Amino acid sequence: MQNDTSRENLLFLTDEQLRQGIEGMFFAYRGFTADPDRILEKYNYGRAHHRALHFINRVPGTNVNNLLSILGVTKQSLNRVLRTLIEHELVSLRIGTKDRRERHLYLTESGKSLEKQLSTAQSHRMREAYRQAGPDAVAGFKQVLEAMMDPKLQVAYKKLRVS
Repeated sequence: MQNDTSRENLLFLTDEQLRQGIEGMFFAYRGFTADPDRILEKYNYGRAHHRALHFINRVPGTNVNNLLSILGVTKQSLNRVLRTLIEHELVSLRIGTKDRRERHLYLTESGKSLEKQLSTAQSHRMREAYRQAGPDAVAGFKQVLEAMMDPKLQVAYKKLRVS
């Protein structure tokens, strides 16, 4: 844990330190997405497909509206992605039993397999980074990520951790 003095020092970050943090995020994101991008390219899929697969896997049976909320994309954009994933038999769509207007999403065995390839690639990179940085840095990184999220997204993120 940081003491009050070191927390106070963080309030006085220079513009250059903030710029370096922003640039670090850009380069880290490139690294984080590079391995899955190579896998997705084989199928002509993009990052939107990856995110959909990830969250459908994370919350099996989620409905389209919930996925829209998590991904923060337009309905038209999500429909295009889902149509492809359904046509390629990676995602199955089931009509709700309580509300027949609802559409619930599940990964097929092929979808689970692809999602596992993608998440394994990212897990390896993240595990190695966490190992190199150490537990204090990991805890601090998690705090920074959560602090950067909009409050509504923090709620959605915390819900995923509970499920």
